[in-house]
Amino acid sequence: MAEKSNNKKLFPEFSPVTTKEWEEKINIDLKGADYEKKLIWKTIEGINAKPYYRKENLESLTYLNAPPSEFPYIRGNKNENAWEVRQDTEELKADKANRIALDAISKGANAIGFNAKEIELSSEMEILLKGIDLTNISIHFTSANSFPVIFNLFNEEVKRQKIDTSLVRGSFSFDPLGYYLLYEKYFSSQHENFNEAASYVNNVAKELPNFKVITVNGSSFHNAGASIIQEIAFSLSSANEYLAQLTENNISVDQIAPKMQFVFAMGSNYFMEIAKLRAARLLWAKIVEQYKPKNEKSMQMHIHAVTSSWNKTIYDPYNNMLRNTTEAMSAAIGGCDSMTVYPFDATFKKSDDISERIARNTQLILKSESYLDKVTDPAAGSYYIENLTHLIIEESWKLFLAIEKNGGFIKSIESGYIKQEIEKVCQKRDMDIAMRKQIFVGVNQYPNLKENQLEHIRPHAKVNELAKLKQYRGAHTFEALRLSTEAYEKAGNKKPTVFLFTYGNLTMRKARAGFATNFFGCLGYTLIDNPGFKTAEEGINAAISSKADFIVFCSSDDEYVTFVPEASNKIKTAKNDVHLIVAGNPVDSVSQLKEAGVSDFIHVRTNVLETLGKYQHLMGII
Repeated sequence: MAEKSNNKKLFPEFSPVTTKEWEEKINIDLKGADYEKKLIWKTIEGINAKPYYRKENLESLTYLNAPPSEFPYIRGNKNENAWEVRQDTEELKADKANRIALDAISKGANAIGFNAKEIELSSEMEILLKGIDLTNISIHFTSANSFPVIFNLFNEEVKRQKIDTSLVRGSFSFDPLGYYLLYEKYFSSQHENFNEAASYVNNVAKELPNFKVITVNGSSFHNAGASIIQEIAFSLSSANEYLAQLTENNISVDQIAPKMQFVFAMGSNYFMEIAKLRAARLLWAKIVEQYKPKNEKSMQMHIHAVTSSWNKTIYDPYNNMLRNTTEAMSAAIGGCDSMTVYPFDATFKKSDDISERIARNTQLILKSESYLDKVTDPAAGSYYIENLTHLIIEESWKLFLAIEKNGGFIKSIESGYIKQEIEKVCQKRDMDIAMRKQIFVGVNQYPNLKENQLEHIRPHAKVNELAKLKQYRGAHTFEALRLSTEAYEKAGNKKPTVFLFTYGNLTMRKARAGFATNFFGCLGYTLIDNPGFKTAEEGINAAISSKADFIVFCSSDDEYVTFVPEASNKIKTAKNDVHLIVAGNPVDSVSQLKEAGVSDFIHVRTNVLETLGKYQHLMGII
């Protein structure tokens, strides 16, 4: 007997609420505050995200009914969410790199990235790949002195092992346009490099049909400080340049597009990064569609996701593990095809077995314990993520068209357009970091006062200083200031001391002492905190006895004018070179306090980086 269907609605006692009713309630709760300023999130990408989205916000999105593995591939290339767990190694010696690879494979990796700059002989390639099952482990060559040489050596090794070439997967990080972007020069010349690309597409397709031969390194934009919109648009423009140039050489789009892979770096903006991968796939499908491919699968975008370098820190480095985790989650939920999680300590030294294991296990936990590989496009239908995806698509497409109007990717590099646009975003980012609107925990906010990192930094090849498009980390300017304090102390000097003169209103003195601690902690100065003095005189005597270089008054705005002038006079008399600072911005008494000897006022609107740099100069540290 068939079961009766139950069409009863949940919670029928609650009537539907319209958007108009929601907005009316919100405006009541705002009590006259500006809706736009309070609730609209204005991202660095130029996107204005609403505080909430509803079902009605999905009605105009035409691609929502497209299933996974079908055009426009916004929901992914396959009907499941498996991705390759890839570990890259920068080890140049073939035997050592092989041991690292075999260890990684035995512990869960199913893809390996090799730096092949010192692989020049067949015997070296054989050693590099010894013991690796090339039918189950994909091999990626991230760097080489000559990719044609590496291709020939790899192909010889595959034939020597008598492997079915259709089972061999991997990629060459051949990206002459990316190289031109970074260094304003080609490997050889534009003409030769595109001829080389054409040869790769033709020859590798015959010999290694499942190998990607052109890599679009979108991560270079991200790690130069570009926005999500710029990373997508510039990457698509670069890829489109490859299509345009190679199709002019009578190579079909069906031959070229499947041989390309995109590398995107995942940042900390969790939901935006999920939406980024979904948006990129749709836009690439639309671009390839214009070349009229015969095979619909040619419109698929193959994405390798890597964790960001831009947002990683030297100080409090274990926070990098947390950053890596959310980035890996964004990549997995966004539907990447493969992923590399870089070790948390890669910013300041060569990674070790432990940091590499943690990086690898980040992915394995997301797969084996969190089951993120079981559901295809888990973000589908989310009002918020679907609308973010749509907004990213719109803004990225506008920028892509602007590049095309400017003559295309190569012309936009030559004119300086791409670099200038990225630098505009970097200026905004850097100011946000300086003002602590963007926080790096442990660096420009909530520093570990006992931490010393100078002795842990080990030089290792990571960033080429010759790059014209600078790859940098957002936290590096704050870190440089603190490292200079460590170097100053290591040279035999006494670290500057900051005395917190806590007095008066309990709530305000504690809050402002905490603010001052975080402020000066970014420099690694010695902090002398106090529970709060019962009298101003007691505080004055303690401040003088401390012989501190900086005295920070921590109290309420109203109380500053009652005790700071007297305290300043007595402290300055005892130690004339002391720097007197007020924590807060007591607007009505600023002039009076300055006349009393206060040199600075530190508060939430202070340019922290600029002010700390000034103090380092005052102390003769930099």
